[in-house]
Amino acid sequence: MCGIIGIVGNSENNIATLLYDGLLVLQHRGQDAAGIITSDDDYIFHRRANGLVRDVFQNRHISKLKGNMGIGHVRYPTAGSDSVAEAQPFYTNSPFGISLSHNGNINNTEEIISGLLEYDYRRINTSSDSEALMNLFAAELQRSVSGKSDDNGQLSDDDVFRAIERTMMRLEGSYSVVSMITGWGIIAFRDPYGIRPLFLGSNPSSNFVERIVASESVACQALGFIPERDVRPGEAIIIRTDGSIKSRICHPKPKLTPCIFEQVYFARPDSIIDGISVHSSRINLGRALAKKILRQVPKHGIDAVIPVPDSGRIAALGLADYLEVPC
Repeated sequence: MCGIIGIVGNSENNIATLLYDGLLVLQHRGQDAAGIITSDDDYIFHRRANGLVRDVFQNRHISKLKGNMGIGHVRYPTAGSDSVAEAQPFYTNSPFGISLSHNGNINNTEEIISGLLEYDYRRINTSSDSEALMNLFAAELQRSVSGKSDDNGQLSDDDVFRAIERTMMRLEGSYSVVSMITGWGIIAFRDPYGIRPLFLGSNPSSNFVERIVASESVACQALGFIPERDVRPGEAIIIRTDGSIKSRICHPKPKLTPCIFEQVYFARPDSIIDGISVHSSRINLGRALAKKILRQVPKHGIDAVIPVPDSGRIAALGLADYLEVPC
């Protein structure tokens, strides 16, 4: 479980502060490491380390993260190790300069790493499945643009969508991804089952529409963006530096089968995931448990309901309310 965020903002503003605030809102999704990469037209600016967001980033770090777009990550290690080398976002300079943050678990990581070394001559520097995913996307993007001679080597939206389609065909597992191509734009995509959440929002002004993609809708609201919708299973979204946006379903058979633990435990209660209020779903889970208790043990003799740990408080409220006992 991790938290990811990507923002394309007005060119007159420094985006790092928004990314920092967004990661604070998503801190519950990972407390082992944090990182931000920003980009202007030509360069990237990077900071990542182990620790909480508030400890990794000081004012002197934020002031150096320049540019009008960037991506961020908070990490809870489920694959690889807790080394600072595996703190995200990851970066590779070929092709075009790609940065990537990933939330999920890739099941065929060893197969991907072996193929990258044998066919694409790309060596992975860590045991992280996220770095393998980034290099796979980079390799497919390189293939997507190879042999082109009619556009002066310029990267097109179709090139990116084609690369994501091929990437999805080779990946097995769960992945919500935000990726940045230096000076070009931000890309977001979600696995064909929608296992991990990903949400889209916007902030229109007189001459520019800022865009945000984040693990949870609460990040949009906290930063003053208008929540729009969830990224659909198998969907890829491209947000260019000028704020323009395109989307495409990049998998032939998408089917929404999200992870129940997002509703039970992972997500913040004030988020809405795939159109469902997390708070309401936890209340309903408590009520469902109460109904089962009443079916199996009508004279249950329960005097009170106590949430242990505190993350079960909302479900406990639903349970206690239905059983008509104190919480």
